[in-house]
Amino acid sequence: MRLLPRQEKFFSDFLDQVKIIIEASQVLKEGVHGGPEQMASAATRIRSLEQRGDELIHDVVNRLNSTFITPLDPEDIHSLASHLDDVLDGIEETAHCLVAYKVEKIPQVLEEMCGIVIACAEELRKAFEALSENKPMVEQCIEINRLEDTADELFRRAISALFDNEQNPITVIKLKEIYETLEQTTDRCEDVADVLQGVVVKNS
Repeated sequence: MRLLPRQEKFFSDFLDQVKIIIEASQVLKEGVHGGPEQMASAATRIRSLEQRGDELIHDVVNRLNSTFITPLDPEDIHSLASHLDDVLDGIEETAHCLVAYKVEKIPQVLEEMCGIVIACAEELRKAFEALSENKPMVEQCIEINRLEDTADELFRRAISALFDNEQNPITVIKLKEIYETLEQTTDRCEDVADVLQGVVVKNS
């Protein structure tokens, strides 16, 4: 049974949004790896990508409000749009904070966390592609859940190390917020996966 028509515009927009998320997460990792100077230019690029994503989501919501028959339950379409928007917002907020807070020495753990966000985004791309081709996507959703668990463990270790090793309380506050924002971004990826699994259950 096909869950989404081949030419369904909702699906096309979701896949485009995931591709923007992948690009933004890759740019973030490159900026983190390159240090403060490269991070500044990366943040500008990510902001532009976030604006493109906002336009896509705005289009999805407008079309949802004017479409009588949709390929999925309207609440599922809205939920997917909202959670995908949250993922991109989390990436943009991380980049913004790294620049605005003038983080001069970017911890290595942030690059590892960025790698997990990229991996989650790639699994989301595979899941949406599988859905459009009426193929199973449980494997991708399970992998996103596993990646989110890995991010949780990495976050806890990073916070512990931060309080153990950093003497400057302002730096602790800055980095703690950045860690939390990036970890929450993986939570939002898991939210998307949860909705996708619910779509399969509803349409099975």
